[in-house]
Amino acid sequence: ISFVGVLIIACPCALGLATPTAIIVGVGKGAREGILVKDAATLEKLYKVSTVVVDKTGTLTKGKPEVVKVNSVDGFKEDEVINILASLEARSEHPIAEAINALAASRQLANKTVDNFEIIKGRGLKGVIAGQEYFAGNLALIAELGLVVDEGKIKQETIEGKTPVILANKIKVIGWVMIADALKVEVAAAVKTLHQMGIKVAILTGDDKNTADFVGKQLGINTVFAQLLPADKLIKIKELQAKGEIVAMAGDGVNDAPALAQADVGIAMATGTDVAIESAGITLLKGDISKLVKAIRLSKLTMRGIKQNLFWAFIYNVVGIPLASGIFFPIFGWLLNPIFAGLAMALSSVSVVGNSLRIKTKNL
Repeated sequence: ISFVGVLIIACPCALGLATPTAIIVGVGKGAREGILVKDAATLEKLYKVSTVVVDKTGTLTKGKPEVVKVNSVDGFKEDEVINILASLEARSEHPIAEAINALAASRQLANKTVDNFEIIKGRGLKGVIAGQEYFAGNLALIAELGLVVDEGKIKQETIEGKTPVILANKIKVIGWVMIADALKVEVAAAVKTLHQMGIKVAILTGDDKNTADFVGKQLGINTVFAQLLPADKLIKIKELQAKGEIVAMAGDGVNDAPALAQADVGIAMATGTDVAIESAGITLLKGDISKLVKAIRLSKLTMRGIKQNLFWAFIYNVVGIPLASGIFFPIFGWLLNPIFAGLAMALSSVSVVGNSLRIKTKNL
C-alpha cells in the first residue's frame, strides 16, 4: 500500500504544468491588452528590467510631425526649398519625411526626379536633381560638409523642441525647415509610473540635442543621449549592460533595430517599421507606450504565478510522500490510502492550473 501510495503522489504532473500554464495564460492576457509577446523567455526577462531606454520620434512622440516654419536664404524661395526637400525625402521612411512631403502636397508641388539617392546614416540624405547635388539633414551633416549656417537662429527653435532639417548643396546652405512632433498623451503618465516602479528611463535619439533635452525636461527624464547613429545606440545599450543594468529598449524605426536586438528585452511599436518589429521580443499595438508599463506588470504577475505554482507542485509531495511511505505508521498509525494519494496528486495539478488562470482576472 505504501509503495503504490508513494508512486501515485510523487507523480510530477503539477511540476510539469507549473511554468507553461502561467506563461500561456500570461501571453494570452498580454494579447488581450494589446501586448504581443514573441516568446516566453522575453516575458521572463522583462520582470528583471532595471532601465528602460526609449527612442523619441514615433515612440515618445506621435510620429506625425508637422512643418511649422520654413526658412530660405540667398534668394531661394520657400517653395523651392520645400520642393527640393520633398523630392529628396520622398524615398525616406522617416516620419519627418512624411511631414515635408505633406507640406509639398498641400502646396501642389510636384516632386522632381532624383538620381544617385543615398541615405547618410544618422545625418540625413543626398541626391542629384537636374545635375545639382543636394544634401538634406541635421547640423552634424552641415558641419561635415564644412558649410556655414545660422546656428543661433536654429538653436533658439530647437530649445523649444523643434527639429531642423537643413537643405544645402556643396557650396552653401539654401534653407531649412523646422518640424515639431507633439508628445503622445499617455507618455508622461507612463514615464512617471516607471519611475515609481524603481525603473530608470533614458532617451536615445538621432535628433538634435536641444530638441531631445526639451522632451526629456517635459517628461522628467534626466538621461538623454542625442545625435546618435544606429551604431551609437547599440554602443549605449552595451555600455548600460556593462554597468549591470538589465535593459529594455523601446523603438519603432529602422535605425532602432540593432539596439532592439542587443537589449535584454526589445520592445517595438506596432506603428513602426517591419525590421524593428522583427528585432523585438514584444510588440505594443497602436504604438501605445503606456502598454510598456502594463507589459512589465504582466511579467511580474506571471513570474509570481510561476513561483506560486512551484509551491503548490511541491507542497503536496513534501507533506504526502513521508505520509504515504509509512514513516508515521509505527508512531501514530498513520498511513495514506492510495485513493487519497491519487486525490492529492490530482489536487496539486488543479491547484497549479487554477492559480495560473487567476492571472486572467488581474488588472494591469
